[in-house]
Amino acid sequence: MDPYRRVRHDGRMVRLRDLSDAEREHIMAKELPRYDSTPFVEGPPLAERRVALVTTAGLHRVDDDAFSFVDLSYRVIPGDADLSSLTMTHSSVHFDRSGFREDVNTVFPLDRLHELAADGTVGSVADHHYSLMGAGWPPEMIDPTCKDLARLLEADDVTAVCLVPV
Repeated sequence: MDPYRRVRHDGRMVRLRDLSDAEREHIMAKELPRYDSTPFVEGPPLAERRVALVTTAGLHRVDDDAFSFVDLSYRVIPGDADLSSLTMTHSSVHFDRSGFREDVNTVFPLDRLHELAADGTVGSVADHHYSLMGAGWPPEMIDPTCKDLARLLEADDVTAVCLVPV
């Protein structure tokens, strides 16, 4: 298996067991923060929440600036964006773009979110969503960006965020 290809020949994502020992060890050696499963704040039922997406896939509209290698900024994606107008400039050399190419909803499920709002599962879809380039920075470096995003989400009356870590 080509170590830089992360999709099986049948189009499905590989599992850890499909990787070489070196690749699997590299991935498993990464230190990840642990989070308590208790919500930060109480809130209304999901059917009453206004939901926004935040992805780390390095997505943006074609006319927006591309993400740089270690980029702490974000891009705004309107809630009514044509998903075919999005491109990806994620800088990680090991980042698998094949799912994005087949269906942008794998990394930015805006169509699915609109479906959930239409059937009443969620209250409404936010006017704006956000994309970061999720590689190259430790959590403490991205903290100011996250605080800025929190202010924007609050201004849009967002009461739930679907984080799509890629």
